[in-house]
Amino acid sequence: MLDIEEVSSGNPTVEETHTTRPTEKSISLCASWKAVIRTMIDPFVKYTTAMLGKPLPVLGSLLSSCTVHCQEQKATNILCLFLDPVTVPLLPQTLISHGLFPTAPSQPRMAVSVELLSFYRALFERSCDAIYALAAALNTYYNRRGFRVTNQKGTTVKEPFRCGLSQAVQWYAILQAEVDKQVDDILQHCRRLVKLSAIESCSLHPPMSCPSPSTLQEPVSQGSCAEVLIQRCPACFGGVSFGTPLDKGGDIHVAMDGNFHHHHRRSAGISPLFYEPSYFLPKAQVDAVGRHIDQARQRPSKRSQSMVPDEAIDQCEASYEAADGQKQKASTDGFDDTGLMALICRHDIPLFFANIDTPGEQQKYSVALIQHLFSLLPRQANVVVLYDVGCVLSRSLSRFDILDQVLMPRIRFATTAMHAYGHEWACQLVYNPRLISGLGLSDGEGTEHLWSCFIKLIGIERVSSRQRRIWLLDRHATAIGYEMRTELGDWIRRCLRKGVHEQGSATQEVLDNCGVSIMELREQWSSQRAVQLSIRAHAPAKLKKELDTVLALQADLDTTTKVVQGARATIERGNVTPDILDALASVERSHTRLVIKAEALYSSLNVHEQFPQLTNVSLDFVRTLLMARDLKINIRKRAIGSFFEWDKLDRAVGGKDKPLGTKLHQQTRKAIAKRQPALMSAIRKYNTYCEQLSQLHDPSWAIPLPIPLPTKLVDLRNDASLMEDVWITPSPGETPLWLQDADVRDGIRALLKHERCLEEQRRLGSEADNMCRWFGHELSAIQVALRQSENGNYHLILRQHLETILELQERWPTVLCSSSHYTYQARVSIQLADTITGASLPSLNWLTPVVVNDLANNDDDEDILGVTDLLGPDPTDLSLAPEQIALSDILGVGHADDQDDVEGDVETPPPVSFKWKIPHDVEVWAIKLPVIWTSIDGFPRQTFLLGDINILTSPHAQLNDTCINGCATLLYSAFVPTAASCAIFSTHDLPRIRFNAEDDTLWRSLSWTRFWEKSIWILPIHRSSPVGHWVLCTIDFRSQQLFLFDSLAEQKPWKNDIKDIMQLICRLSNLATQRFGTTHQDQGDWTAQPILLEPCQTNGYDCGVWILAQMAAVLRGYKVTGIEECNISRFRRFLCVLILRIAALG
Repeated sequence: MLDIEEVSSGNPTVEETHTTRPTEKSISLCASWKAVIRTMIDPFVKYTTAMLGKPLPVLGSLLSSCTVHCQEQKATNILCLFLDPVTVPLLPQTLISHGLFPTAPSQPRMAVSVELLSFYRALFERSCDAIYALAAALNTYYNRRGFRVTNQKGTTVKEPFRCGLSQAVQWYAILQAEVDKQVDDILQHCRRLVKLSAIESCSLHPPMSCPSPSTLQEPVSQGSCAEVLIQRCPACFGGVSFGTPLDKGGDIHVAMDGNFHHHHRRSAGISPLFYEPSYFLPKAQVDAVGRHIDQARQRPSKRSQSMVPDEAIDQCEASYEAADGQKQKASTDGFDDTGLMALICRHDIPLFFANIDTPGEQQKYSVALIQHLFSLLPRQANVVVLYDVGCVLSRSLSRFDILDQVLMPRIRFATTAMHAYGHEWACQLVYNPRLISGLGLSDGEGTEHLWSCFIKLIGIERVSSRQRRIWLLDRHATAIGYEMRTELGDWIRRCLRKGVHEQGSATQEVLDNCGVSIMELREQWSSQRAVQLSIRAHAPAKLKKELDTVLALQADLDTTTKVVQGARATIERGNVTPDILDALASVERSHTRLVIKAEALYSSLNVHEQFPQLTNVSLDFVRTLLMARDLKINIRKRAIGSFFEWDKLDRAVGGKDKPLGTKLHQQTRKAIAKRQPALMSAIRKYNTYCEQLSQLHDPSWAIPLPIPLPTKLVDLRNDASLMEDVWITPSPGETPLWLQDADVRDGIRALLKHERCLEEQRRLGSEADNMCRWFGHELSAIQVALRQSENGNYHLILRQHLETILELQERWPTVLCSSSHYTYQARVSIQLADTITGASLPSLNWLTPVVVNDLANNDDDEDILGVTDLLGPDPTDLSLAPEQIALSDILGVGHADDQDDVEGDVETPPPVSFKWKIPHDVEVWAIKLPVIWTSIDGFPRQTFLLGDINILTSPHAQLNDTCINGCATLLYSAFVPTAASCAIFSTHDLPRIRFNAEDDTLWRSLSWTRFWEKSIWILPIHRSSPVGHWVLCTIDFRSQQLFLFDSLAEQKPWKNDIKDIMQLICRLSNLATQRFGTTHQDQGDWTAQPILLEPCQTNGYDCGVWILAQMAAVLRGYKVTGIEECNISRFRRFLCVLILRIAALG
């Protein structure tokens, strides 16, 4: 047992009181902590460095930091929280140097192990603040070990660790933040040095590669975003060119959303300001924006420039609570902070937050976030903002001078994808991200993911002090953002697989089967947008309000009619007096007069004056048509609400969302079941209107009839006509195809989705380039910092940063930017750091990684680079030197428009017959070691990294694309002049054909081969499924044959490959004809035959070596290699000799 007086503060004898303002004591304590934290940074860093990878020392009962013998020493008894308690006499600065953190800034009586605090910090990032749980667990653990904490009276102290542990956790986090800030200052200085060095290098050695034509056509400008944005999401903000037009998607996509679950109780009080949040906007900044908005609204409004009629936006504003800034979403009686407003990038990474302290979601929060974002962007950058009421905010900004007029042309609003379907159809035509061009597959729903990560903090936020609440949220946002940044490579691969590939393939199938050309579908979509955005497609607000009143009255009269009829039927079945019959007749006459007056009231609305085009149309038809239109709008709102509720239940049951609990689950189901009869009744009534309209319809009116709705929710959800309003104006001439032809409507939807997939693919390619560029710059900055002697105290932390960044080299590569690019960036970063500092990396004893057998079977790990079945191997032409590669112009995938323009010029590939038997006159080449030529004839420079050479020298490693392409170049040079008649293609050329690359891209990649002059083309092919495997196709134009070499002798996979090969022959022949007027080499019938019928390979790694051996045979004039499997290792060594000899000559 240990007698300590101070720890008894955890067991107060008087009732605790809450204050709404910080006390003098708390202010003084906070100031003392801030002062002592600055003095603890250096010993903390030294302790962390000294203890890396070592077991924790056993501290004695007396520790001292004195370096000389002192006559007088001051001793302090301190309770240290280890797994076993120990008493040590130390001061705060000495405590931290021995791995202990004090619980008070001066005269501490308790200290906590730094390792324990570090573990709790990591645990917090995965869970939430749990001081009470940790303190109680420690107390229980010590008690079970026989250690009890008592006061001077010998009484056991209740909760002895809670207060001290809370202080230690909070201020240890502040210490870590201060260390991180100093490290970030060091890195920021080094980043500037790296950028200056890169600028000087570019001025001395301008890039040799030319920009693509698409790049030259866009008015892009050079620049860079603020470092804080680049560090949070290098994919979005790591670009160097800005100015992409908004109608093409702009440069950056962000999303906003408010959440009113993150309350803060007023009674929890306010603590001194101990932490400067990095994610939250200051309250003064947000309030200043609010005052500016109030002043702007007092001035006369400008005419709205929106394409959407005001009537439609008014309906959206009335439908969404977020659009009503005055609506009270949280009580301000018991809460002083009512929620959060978040701004995230399109990868769901949090950027900034605004603390909501008003009852409703006022526009000042969203505007403040937008202004702050633009202040950190280049002046040319264009931004698309997705917001659930983006249409309402866009109209407000266009009517009032809220945003700087310089920013207005640089911003475009859209609704989030999920919330878009609750908007009016006219609004969706302009703001739905799935219907407008340029937005790809950005949906803006990442805020829901963010809120799900914050859900565990809701309870603790409400009872924490106001400043501690912000601190908790800011720390958690930092952890979430860091994790999401690390997973950017997974995000891109998932989007390629689930989005671009799966959705693109499905829409392409619809387009192929709809029987309507792409051009016709585009024309129909343009016509539909123009007509449905017309003001005549929307009833004026006043008329709609009056019509709603009349329709409600009409519904009541219909109900009354049924009641009166039911009463008469009941009365007539019994014995009634004449007086009762007279009274009933009087009621019926009164009801009839009400019906007549209701008809007169409808006539007084003068619908024909509001819609002069309906003058010659029957009044009954117009009335029924407007009633059907109004009812369908009501049905759509109810149905979408039911869809969202069912989705929530399905996701909760499936485990995707947090479980709702039995009670809430049952309540939700009951609420849905309660509303479903009303929805079904409305649908049946609407279908009745449709039937009446078909009976009243006159074809001469040229008004399209509405389509009845399904009465089953499943069918209703898949019915595309639910989102379209009832047509209320005549359509002169023939009825538009988009209105009457179901195939056209399906084709339009597929076309829009297909275009979004193509846009997404292009944006993902740009983002992959940004990530690779950031990786190189950040790695260079860390390498420079490690080489600077003045950063010696921070070498450990910097080395940890280095290891963290190097891990991205394994996690970030995708088919859009291969691992070779990252390897090259890593190599260049070392060279650049050596050049800047003139020093080498200091030696550091780094820990050996722990190697374990990973028995987990993760299907996603089968294809680390993503959708290779869609894109094939990395499309980058790695035969080019890395410094000559323009990352943003590697895979030039054509727009749908571009493909349509050349449809007439592209010829159909010639027929080919597939015969699975060995052809005649197959000559076998006997192996001979050639004389190595020093020149590389016509080929771009090859770069063999150390990893590539290690692959070749390893007897059991499968060759990568760099090895295949580089060795093919050396073999060509080795066998000239017999190889002069052959054109060797890259492993990335066939994927370009599969992915429909532009002609300019194909020409830039292949023109150096002069393929139009060659009679033999050699094409290496990589198959990614089920496992990686290399095969080779030799294309002989003299005999019009395809010779297929597969060391495993598989027949089935060739069927799909042959189609792509013939498409390549056709495309390249057409290119040569267009540019040089040569005759088509692809004319006539072709035959495809295998070289082998029996496998020559029995292992799973030599397929790449086999195709190089076959390639060498073809270059020598033979059709098949004579190498046997027992000699394949010798041929592998021969390839290594070629590389090493080239290196020696260089």
